[in-house]
Amino acid sequence: MYIQSIKIQNFRNYETLALDFNKGINIIYGKNAQGKTNLLESIYVLGITKSHRLTIDNHLIRENQKFLNIKGVIKKNRFPMELELSLSTNKELKIDKQKINKVSDYISKMNLIIFYPEDLELIKGSPSLRRRFLNLELSQLYSGYYTLLNDYNKLLKMRNDYLKKIKDGEKVDENYLAILNDYFIEKGSYLFKLRRKFIELLNERCSQIYQKITGLTGFHLDYESSIDTSDLEREEIKRKFKQKMEKMYTSELRLKASLVGPHRDDFVFYLNDKNLKVYGSQGQQRIAVLAIKLAEIDIFKTYTNTTPILLLDDIFSELDNRKKNNLLKFIKNNIQTIITTTELSTINKKIIDKAKLIEIEDGKVKKIKEVKENAK
Repeated sequence: MYIQSIKIQNFRNYETLALDFNKGINIIYGKNAQGKTNLLESIYVLGITKSHRLTIDNHLIRENQKFLNIKGVIKKNRFPMELELSLSTNKELKIDKQKINKVSDYISKMNLIIFYPEDLELIKGSPSLRRRFLNLELSQLYSGYYTLLNDYNKLLKMRNDYLKKIKDGEKVDENYLAILNDYFIEKGSYLFKLRRKFIELLNERCSQIYQKITGLTGFHLDYESSIDTSDLEREEIKRKFKQKMEKMYTSELRLKASLVGPHRDDFVFYLNDKNLKVYGSQGQQRIAVLAIKLAEIDIFKTYTNTTPILLLDDIFSELDNRKKNNLLKFIKNNIQTIITTTELSTINKKIIDKAKLIEIEDGKVKKIKEVKENAK
């Protein structure tokens, strides 16, 4: 899979932009605050329908404008497909000019893996950031995940509202609560299962990648959930889920909130027995996040039968030469890679020779240099 072209209107600092990409390596370069990261972000928003940096969509619209539009042509399994996202008071999605009403019917069409400097918050930040990561990646892998997550969140809100009513002494229907709990457990157990499986798939790959880049062994992720879901079939997960909910019911009433479920999931980065959030250096943390992102390439290839697009935002400036050279082994011509940098000198000349070079200045394309013919 690769993106052939993109057209942007009123996105961040871009008034308009039309750009074609090489299906191999593309390097977007220029000084700070010119729009390099914004361009990368527009590709991500086109595919995932939301930003990796923001939770408020309207902040993506160019200042003093009322709408934005992103249109891109991707090629997947040799067939071109046009994706379009428009945002004003509402968000509108189209595939080949046909309006798409369900995000779940759109979001898995374009597979993207992004690494950017703020990704360190995936280790340092709150569990909600790590859950958001799981949700975004799994929504690309499984077309039904987005709908499943939305259903669960609706049930979670309904259950929390009902717990508040019970605590406040309102008359309630116990049968209704039992039915609500059954649906809650049904959806939640499936989320538990999919998330644990995804962490297992990452662990099968990320340790070796981390070792190849750093020379260090023992990197892995630990999935932490409110019930033990290790090596359990879904019916067993549902049984344990129900048991834990019954055990925590008094506490839930007191706090007027659901205390058991995948909405309280987390996962932890370890190097052997060392929690990288507490004991890891910034360099170790950066490579740890990069390792799980690179591990996703093979997962996407295996489970979607296509190669994802790799977006790397200013990654080379933070690595020493040895780690840069080790990382380059993962950047191959059969993976479309779009890289941003402030300095071309931070990138290996072999990569530059194989890349389309795009210079950005003040939200406009200043210069383009195509791939050298003998480097293709």
